[in-house]
Amino acid sequence: MTADHHTNTALVTGASTGIGEATVHALRTEGWQVYAVARRADRLKALAEATGAVALPADITADDDVARVLATVTSGGGITTLVNIAGGARGADRIGEADTDDWEWMFQANVMGTLKLTRAFLPMLRASGTGTVLNLTSTAGITAYEGGGGYNAAKFAQHAMTGALRLEEAEHNVRVIEVAPGLVQTEEFALNRLGGDAGAAAKVYQGVENPLTAADVADVVRYAVSVPHHVNLDQIVVRPVAQAANHKLIRKA
Repeated sequence: MTADHHTNTALVTGASTGIGEATVHALRTEGWQVYAVARRADRLKALAEATGAVALPADITADDDVARVLATVTSGGGITTLVNIAGGARGADRIGEADTDDWEWMFQANVMGTLKLTRAFLPMLRASGTGTVLNLTSTAGITAYEGGGGYNAAKFAQHAMTGALRLEEAEHNVRVIEVAPGLVQTEEFALNRLGGDAGAAAKVYQGVENPLTAADVADVVRYAVSVPHHVNLDQIVVRPVAQAANHKLIRKA
């Protein structure tokens, strides 16, 4: 697999489920070469067989794994586009009852993982002449809400990091994009956040007509990284119509 000016080549994290998995499908459908990164090798293998993406099982918070991913991609010809989708929420506790382990996990997954992979690939993206970094944040990184403190803190941090990166890398012609989705109904997000409680997870979306799907967000990501390189979509906020704001969600009986 070689990256040249004829072929768009991306690395997508969080590729074993949800928006990451859907993004791999969306890019492959448009003819992109894609490296799919996530921890679960079995799910990545199935995705690779279905799409033709290259499966790279790895934990992006682990330095050795990041070094291995960089070495593999370098030997394969490199990438021009890094799509940081891995992340997630754990817990819905108020700050007075915050679970330290949940907060640590959220900072590792959303902030440190994004940092480690971005830092590793920046020299390659700069050298390409037309590099792109897209970070998937959240409307939780724009507006705080009760019970969201840990996820808010992690996503606000990722949002701030994205802004700093854009300022730092413009001189290297690296464009930096932020996609911030609102309510997206995926297979695992709410389930993971609420400790595997399927009933509680279902209530998150209960009565909401047409929440966003992973494919909806993946289509926005695909568009943002496919427009001519001089066009930088700094921040795209995407919500379902039923969610006019974080605090205003229309639920029908």
